[in-house]
Amino acid sequence: MNRVVVTGVGVITPLGNTVEKFWNSLINGESGIDTVTKFDVSEFPTKVAAEVKDFEPTLYIDKKEARRMDRFIQFAVASAKLALEDSQIDLSKVDLNRFGVIYGTGIGGIETFENQLKIMHEKGPGKVSPFFIPMMIANMAAGQIAITFGLKGINETIVNACASSTNAIGEAFKAIQRGDADLIVTGGTEAAITPMSFAGFCAMKAMSTNEDPKKASRPFDLNRDGFVMGEGSASLILESLEHAQKRGAKIYAEIIGYGATDDAYHITAPAPEGEGAARAMEAALKDGKVSFDMIDYINAHGTSTEYNDKFETMAIKKVFKDHAYKLYVSSIKSMVGHLLGAAGAVEAVATVLTIKNGIIPPTINYETPDPECDLNYVPNKAIEKEVNYAISNSFGFGGHNGTLLFKKF
Repeated sequence: MNRVVVTGVGVITPLGNTVEKFWNSLINGESGIDTVTKFDVSEFPTKVAAEVKDFEPTLYIDKKEARRMDRFIQFAVASAKLALEDSQIDLSKVDLNRFGVIYGTGIGGIETFENQLKIMHEKGPGKVSPFFIPMMIANMAAGQIAITFGLKGINETIVNACASSTNAIGEAFKAIQRGDADLIVTGGTEAAITPMSFAGFCAMKAMSTNEDPKKASRPFDLNRDGFVMGEGSASLILESLEHAQKRGAKIYAEIIGYGATDDAYHITAPAPEGEGAARAMEAALKDGKVSFDMIDYINAHGTSTEYNDKFETMAIKKVFKDHAYKLYVSSIKSMVGHLLGAAGAVEAVATVLTIKNGIIPPTINYETPDPECDLNYVPNKAIEKEVNYAISNSFGFGGHNGTLLFKKF
């Protein structure tokens, strides 16, 4: 079996569109959450979101092509381009038939869907764009990355709600490990800050109604009242160790384990006591042949919702026993919001940067401890700490659970 390493990363996020800006904002505890600017939220109970700012698609994509892509696809192609540049791969010198794309999204092209539905109602079916379908369908992020860069290997899309991109990275890891590809662009993308998405999540009472944008996302805090929606994309270049060493690549971290389970319990609520989440973490540890007491850091799913934060804490305590209280656990959703299908990818990038740089990003807005959430959530300030082994968790509607295990290379 091949060893698999991370050799490039790229991000388009509410905290910045370069890895440097994203990382510096994270470790400085800055929030990318603000009042929604994309549409009028006066009639919505939730007024805040983590929007991507200063995104100009033509910096990454040909102008004509960009017009034929939904925003979620633009984000994906842009972060993939940045990751490829970061990896310093010369595409003319690698076997493109063994270079794949495995990508995640939770919702896909909902902005296009809403826009075209409006056109049909107002002007009739003859005015619907011929690009409506290829702009909307979820697989087109992976498809357009392949088309843009000529990547002809395995190409798949994972749609598993908020676990989508964690599962995509896990499947990419397994594909390289078993020899199906030498390199894979993996990660996730989401651009669902639209009136319909907002209305839907508000109707579920899932989102924070705190009107102070900077304080709205508060994972593990007693006064948390729901998640804050984010948007953006993150891409990672996964590569077999042999292939990476042959070309003298820089290596961020090694990926050594992946666990995926389902709660088989409820369409939106997590299983009691985080039973499915615990099994995903156990599976990742078993896959990586690592004992629970070797883990230094957990990048938590940490959504800032009542049940997720409580049950994820219970799951961590079940898996890690007394060692749970020695772990550092933090949720970057306190700063970037919840990127839905892209959350796991952005958090995987944060996790490999934590390992590489020896700095653990904080959970901001942690002010009032919750007796049921009693671990070390790295409150409000980053901590300098050598991290040799770290896991990243993602849990989604439908009971999907994914855990990735990374180690220092």
